[in-house]
Amino acid sequence: MPPPPPPVPLPVRARSFALVGTFTASVFLSAFLLFLVQPMFGKMVLPLLGGSPAVWNTCMLFFQAALLGGYLYAHVSTQKLGVRAQVGVHVGLLAVTALLLPISVAGRSPEGSDAPIPWLLGTMLLTVGPPFFVLAGTGPLLQRWFAHSGHKNAADPYPLYAASNLGSMLSLFAYPALMEPRMRLAGQSAAWAVGFGALALLIAGAAAWVWRPIPPSIESDAAPADADSRTPALTHSRTAVPWRERGIWTFLAFVPSAMLLALTTYITTDLSPVPLLWVLPLALYLLTFTLAFARRPPLPHEHMLWLQPPVLMVVVLLLLSGFVEEAVAAIPVHLAGLFVTGMVCHGELARRRPAVRHLTEFYLWISVGGVLGGIFNVLVAPVVFNNVYEYALSIGLACLARPWPQERQGWKGQAMMAVRTVAVTGALLYIGANSKEMNPGLLMASAAALMLLLTLALSRTPLWLALCLGTVMMYSTVKAIREPGVLLAERSFYGRFKVVEFGIIERFHVLRHGSTLHGAQSLMRPRDPITYYLPHGPVGQIFAATAPRAGRRKVAVVGLGTGTTAAYARAGEEWTFYEIDPHVVKMATDRRYFTYLPDSPAKTRIELGDARLSLARESEPKFDMIVLDAFSSDAIPVHLLTREAMGTYLDRLAPGGVIAIHISNRYLDLEPVVAALVRERGLAGRVSSGPDGKRKRYESIATWITVARTDQDLVIIAADRRWEPLTVRRVPPWTDDYSSLLSVFEW
Repeated sequence: MPPPPPPVPLPVRARSFALVGTFTASVFLSAFLLFLVQPMFGKMVLPLLGGSPAVWNTCMLFFQAALLGGYLYAHVSTQKLGVRAQVGVHVGLLAVTALLLPISVAGRSPEGSDAPIPWLLGTMLLTVGPPFFVLAGTGPLLQRWFAHSGHKNAADPYPLYAASNLGSMLSLFAYPALMEPRMRLAGQSAAWAVGFGALALLIAGAAAWVWRPIPPSIESDAAPADADSRTPALTHSRTAVPWRERGIWTFLAFVPSAMLLALTTYITTDLSPVPLLWVLPLALYLLTFTLAFARRPPLPHEHMLWLQPPVLMVVVLLLLSGFVEEAVAAIPVHLAGLFVTGMVCHGELARRRPAVRHLTEFYLWISVGGVLGGIFNVLVAPVVFNNVYEYALSIGLACLARPWPQERQGWKGQAMMAVRTVAVTGALLYIGANSKEMNPGLLMASAAALMLLLTLALSRTPLWLALCLGTVMMYSTVKAIREPGVLLAERSFYGRFKVVEFGIIERFHVLRHGSTLHGAQSLMRPRDPITYYLPHGPVGQIFAATAPRAGRRKVAVVGLGTGTTAAYARAGEEWTFYEIDPHVVKMATDRRYFTYLPDSPAKTRIELGDARLSLARESEPKFDMIVLDAFSSDAIPVHLLTREAMGTYLDRLAPGGVIAIHISNRYLDLEPVVAALVRERGLAGRVSSGPDGKRKRYESIATWITVARTDQDLVIIAADRRWEPLTVRRVPPWTDDYSSLLSVFEW
């Protein structure tokens, strides 16, 4: 029996630990800062350009392009430069970029309102672009440098990619939970600059490890240590990467990226419009990278391959049955589908990872796949589809992303697979279509048996599995298209809405934005305002209090919806509606759907665009009433509830005028936010929720706040016992550089 190897000297262990710690901390912090700067910069430019989704879409695509550019820079520099030259160039870029910090858009403003996108792109290029580009290239470069460090694991630097994604995931929670509630934007930018400086020091430390001459034995072009089991595509490091392999890398990155964005759209519109809910899918997506690329993956890849088909089957059954009422039960199932798909695709990427020589190219093609997923979901899907069909499409693609068998089956084997596919598909369709009528015990037993059958019969044949689930999803899609009563279904960058006709004795036209009710009209009583605008509710009381001005009022309404507020308009009045979505304008002015606005006796006009910017451009007229009705959905326009926004409203409010704010929301308590603004400016304010008592169909409880310059302007409302003083809470006034949704979240 040979003697045991001598223990490793302590200094060697310490050096090894310091080396790994330096590189890990550097990669972690660079990814942390990369994801932290994106929401921070978005908040900086939002008040300047308004709440248009084009602002967010432009920012998102810029960041994706900059990320791809950073990866391309890392790839080209490693191909053209030696390690020392790479170190010199990157440290130099860090030093130059540091001179541009802290990030700020102070003093910048768009020249005009007609074409703000070129201004936004130029601003991003000059402010956030350089540090984002440098950070994007840092991760791949550090992993490449680690391969030259002389460490025993230098031939396999991919676990550093896990640390990178862990940093990205933690920053998602750190910004809304820690940074946003405690710092204004100037402080956030300064803290970010300090973090960038700390990163520069860490990178300098990492550079010191690779600056010394590298022994030939360490300059390893060998594949990872376990290449025989995890890298079947590349048998030798000097072998050029085939284009087929590049395509596989891109496809494996595209599928979970597309599924992430599609699922986010689906659960935040159709299931539950909870603010910040989008963080959970993105966090799981990044977590799958961390787990799949860990040196010792805690979840074996083979287990994920077996688990994916039954989990996706349950997801498909949920979609087929239309199970959206119990979001608390449905959302975890959909998140599980994303998680196992991410583990399968990213596990395949980890299994197919190439030798260190091709590391930066590997990440470049992964980035291309991620960008393509973003382009498809952000730019293509909202134009091509009028529903979230990209989610169903991503499930089919997830099946195709599974490992394909090496050997082709003969015609007999293919025939047997066809029979199995038809049998499983038929069972899925039957259970999904009858799930609501089936006994719960029988439903669970049938689903369990089907999960086992699906796993055993089709799990090893991606094409047949995709055909099975794809057929079921196609049936579900056709079923959704033929939903009875749907008069209009449209989708834009602002969301997805549909107009549905309900009722037998009394018919209603109802507007829904995903799972949120945004208005309705009775065909029997077309002039009666219903839902949140009842005459015996708060908004009716507000208009009754201003009755002395009826017939000569000038009213501004922020948020058109179905145009229900126009039911309170009188002949001789001037009403201006501010709406950002042209699809909503088209729907509200079409008599086939709603007639509140077309039948209004007042003189009406519609201003298309962001309401705050449009109001700021108004010099005349002064409005007797400003109605803010844009806060009932999940994605509330925060920039309409800031100190600066309140200043704009008061500038446009006539003497003795009233501001009415609709704050009904399932998840956010916006009363303290308005109360803080009222208290800060010394204004008068009251709040009311109602109506009380039994309500008829499509009569909803609504919470409204009235704000005026003095108590005398609210004397009639204040005398009504249904209107109470505003709640005072320790919520600082929101400003253009400070707001926090978590501070008003109703847990």
